[in-house]
Amino acid sequence: MRALRITLIVLVVLGGLFVAVDRIAVNYAEGKAADKVRESEGLDKNPDVSIKGFPFLTQAAGGTLDEVEIRMDDYRARTETPAGSQDGQDSTREGADSVLIERLDATLHDVEFSGDYSSATAKRASGTATVSYAELLKAAQVEPMELAPGVTAKVTGLSDGGNGRIKVEVRATVLGRALPDPVYVMSSARVDGDIVKVHADALPKIPVKVAEDKVREITDFQQQISGLPAGIHLDKVEAAKDGVDVSVTGAGVKLGS
Repeated sequence: MRALRITLIVLVVLGGLFVAVDRIAVNYAEGKAADKVRESEGLDKNPDVSIKGFPFLTQAAGGTLDEVEIRMDDYRARTETPAGSQDGQDSTREGADSVLIERLDATLHDVEFSGDYSSATAKRASGTATVSYAELLKAAQVEPMELAPGVTAKVTGLSDGGNGRIKVEVRATVLGRALPDPVYVMSSARVDGDIVKVHADALPKIPVKVAEDKVREITDFQQQISGLPAGIHLDKVEAAKDGVDVSVTGAGVKLGS
């Protein structure tokens, strides 16, 4: 019995040491990976990197990690001026060459990594990119636009419209006088390639007769989001409380050098 007790104690101690060493190793790997992702993606600070699964050392020995979660805050994605906007109309707004993604969460699966954790490739990935309404507003018609002689309008705000829709606030001016109340337009958003398109479900009532396509130059707009980590693409978009959540997916996703 004494020998069995000693053996059990030794096994418990060794098991505890293995767990401790495994956690030290995974913390080191997460730190190295965060450093490389920050450098390769041009981030201002290290992202949060969490390597899932236990034991880590067994996964590392095989050169593939089962699952890695990454969170990047204040991620700058490139934008360009795509040809055309909503269904053949061109209402792309000129402006900044990047869009601020407040938070980009990605879960990577079956991740193969280099020996020094300087680069990694995931067989598949999924996640969410969150863009605030204030940031999305920059893509809308925020400067007064003439709809008819003496009548101008512009978008002055975006917010959650409920049921996955965006509420677009439009203010109009008639003969130099601003109308006392804004007009609210309920709009739907969808993904088309690397572009998020916002399209009014129903057009607002204008005090003068104006062609529909002219009104849509105010109400409808789009935001391109490109320059995400290689292999990640936009999937779908949904309005949320403080902004839009863009689902992203990918295969062969590459991080690092």
